[in-house]
Amino acid sequence: MASVLSDCGVDLDVAQLVIMGLYFVLFIPALLLNIMAAWISWKLKNKSSFIVYLKNLVAADLLMTLTLPMTAADRIPGVPVTLRAYNCQFGRVLFYLCMYISIVLMGVISLDRFFKIVQPGGKRLGQSALFGKVVSASIWIVLFSIQAVPTMVLTNKPPENNTRALCMDMKTDMGKQYHTGIIIFCQIVFFVLLIIIVFCYICIAKRVIESHRNSGSVNTNGKRKIKARVFIVLLVFLVCFAPYHITRLLYVPQQVKNRINCQWASMNVAKNITLWLATTNVCLDPLIYILLCKAFRKKFYEVKTSSFRHNRGHQ
Repeated sequence: MASVLSDCGVDLDVAQLVIMGLYFVLFIPALLLNIMAAWISWKLKNKSSFIVYLKNLVAADLLMTLTLPMTAADRIPGVPVTLRAYNCQFGRVLFYLCMYISIVLMGVISLDRFFKIVQPGGKRLGQSALFGKVVSASIWIVLFSIQAVPTMVLTNKPPENNTRALCMDMKTDMGKQYHTGIIIFCQIVFFVLLIIIVFCYICIAKRVIESHRNSGSVNTNGKRKIKARVFIVLLVFLVCFAPYHITRLLYVPQQVKNRINCQWASMNVAKNITLWLATTNVCLDPLIYILLCKAFRKKFYEVKTSSFRHNRGHQ
C-alpha cells in the first residue's frame, strides 16, 4: 500500500503518529475535567429537566473520554491485529455512540433553554425532572439500538490482514450497507440539530438582549457575559462537530468502495484530524456546564474555594 500512495504527497504513517499523539495529549485533561464534572453533577439534585440532561451529557463525555486510550493505541505502528479488531467491533462503536448522544443532548438542552427563556410560562411538564429522565433514557436506548448493536453484530468477520481498511474488511456486505445508512442517519441528525440550535440561540439572544435593554442597564461587561452564555453551545457545536460532518460526507463514499488511492488517503487524513477536533468537545463541555447552569457554577466555585483554602492551610 505504501507504493500505491508514494506519489500522493500524503504520509499516512506520520499522520497516524501525529493524531495518536494528539489523542494521548487530550486524554489527561479530558479525564480530569470530566471526573470533576461528574463529581459536581452527582451533588446536584434533579430539580429540572436541564439538570437531568446535563448529568447525561457528563456521563456520555466521561465514557467517551475513557475510549480515548484505545483510540490512540489503535494508531500505534505494529499494534496487534486482535487489538485493532476489538476496537473496530466495540471501542469505536462506543466512541461514536457517546459522541452522538452528546450531540443530541446538546440539541435537547438548546430546546429546553429556548422554551424556558423565550416562552416562559411557569412550571411546564417539559421542564420537569421526570420528563428529562424519560427523554434522556429514550436517547440512550434509541441510539444504542440503532447505531451500536447492529454495527457490533455486523462487524463480525475474522480479521485477516492488518491493513488500514481492517474495520471495513471485517464488515459483512450487509454491514457495509448498514454502515452507509447509519452515516447518512447521523449526518441528518447533526444538520437538523444544527438548524434547531442556531434558531434557538438566535431567539434566546434577542430575548435576553431585549430584557437587558428594558432593565435600563448600561453594563457592557454584563452584555458580553450574556452573549458568551447564550452562544457557548452553538460555538462548541460548530467548532467541534461541523468540520467532521462536512468531511465525513466526502469520505464515506471512498471508505465504502474500499479502494486505497490518493483521494482516499487525503480524505482519510482530513477525517481523522476533524474527528480529533470533534473529540475536543469532551474538554469544552465543562464550559457549558459552568456558563449555563447556575447550580453547577455555584458548586464549582465552592469546590475551587475549598481547594484553595486547603492548599493555603498546608503551606
